Amino acid sequence: MLWKTADFAGWGRALTARCDVARPERRRALEAILADGLVPAMGMRRSYGDAALNSGGRAIEMTRLDRLIGFDPVTGELEAEAGVQIGHLAAIFAPRGWLPPVMPGTGFATIGGCIAQDVHGKNHHHAGSFCQHVTSIRLRTAAGEVEVTPEGTPELFRATAGGLGQTGVILSAKLRLMPAKGDVMIVTERRIEGWDEHVAMLDASQASYTVGWIDATATGSALGRGILEEGETGSGLVPGRAKFRKVPFDAPRFALSAPVVRAFNQLYWRRVPENGRTVVKPIGDFFFPLDKIHDWNRLYGKGGFHQFQCVVPLAAVGELRGMLEAIAGSGLASPLAVLKRMGQGRAGHLSFPMEGYTLAVDFANREEARALVARLIGRTKDAGGRVYFAKDSLARAEDIAEMYPELNDWRAAAAEADPQGALVTDIVRRLNLRGAA
Repeated sequence: MLWKTADFAGWGRALTARCDVARPERRRALEAILADGLVPAMGMRRSYGDAALNSGGRAIEMTRLDRLIGFDPVTGELEAEAGVQIGHLAAIFAPRGWLPPVMPGTGFATIGGCIAQDVHGKNHHHAGSFCQHVTSIRLRTAAGEVEVTPEGTPELFRATAGGLGQTGVILSAKLRLMPAKGDVMIVTERRIEGWDEHVAMLDASQASYTVGWIDATATGSALGRGILEEGETGSGLVPGRAKFRKVPFDAPRFALSAPVVRAFNQLYWRRVPENGRTVVKPIGDFFFPLDKIHDWNRLYGKGGFHQFQCVVPLAAVGELRGMLEAIAGSGLASPLAVLKRMGQGRAGHLSFPMEGYTLAVDFANREEARALVARLIGRTKDAGGRVYFAKDSLARAEDIAEMYPELNDWRAAAAEADPQGALVTDIVRRLNLRGAA
């Protein structure tokens, strides 16, 4: 297997790395690579920061190891290689009455990546995190290939779920798919006037899938206004098919200037009638709305962008409002901002979710935005919340221990699975995650 030197970036394009990469197409080729020792694995690199980067080292791109191994149509249990994309699973199985139980905001995320980040979706308040539906993981550790299960190897499972690939190379996994009525979504959209209403509507929602778009530029009495989307699977309906577009060049800085973003958000908010509406959408349009705009990250220009995503406990909802006030007052936010209610579900020591509210906001990569995000991270820590490793590019090592109280348990398990530290990547170095247990 030939190693090729290449430049890589996280999806936010603000953090980059040069490393040697191999792209095996068969398990035999992968085993030949790992015969000389462990190497970090990466998928489609849809984490926004440096979670998939390994500056000056090596990495294995797993995207060609994307085979479906087996499926039980009675139980819905699927076995798939780590490189399978979650959007492909949705497209294949929704017409058969099944969906991946948890789907992040992009269908390009791989099974291996979903495990490494223990991703959550629009149904976290009901379904929990991705790895809570994983029944088995085939993992290549320093000691060899092992089967990791929640019952048989609970500590290794908790260290692998959301563990950023630091316990071994994820080869394949078994997960329980969720029954679905069909391959379309019936979506109810409601216009939300302000913060208190937004939070109350999220709390009251009984829909299977719920998400709030929030206007992160609105201030005063309009603070927190947005659109609440509630979705259920359906069948027998034919929605309009999305047109796929591509961003052909890096946008100029003025494209996301404060006046432009405010005007866009105003129009976007008003697209939903005052009395709301119900629409039918293809599965992908609801779960992965930005995937139809290829290379949409280029809208932020050559410098890229940072996303701040936090979750805070239910009792800290007032502090989250204060963070939104700071964001709206800064004039730095992009149109892409999301508010969700989360449940208790999490599967790993470093899994992001907690019961509370999660806010995600994108910022073009500028000095004033980086300073704002640093303040927001500090406020998150003070509120008893945490930041999401899949989105983070600016947190510091000293921020993490209080956010993730099981860090030392994870460190011990990662050290046992990878005693030489061969799997350490840029995010692990930046946050000193593998420091002494």
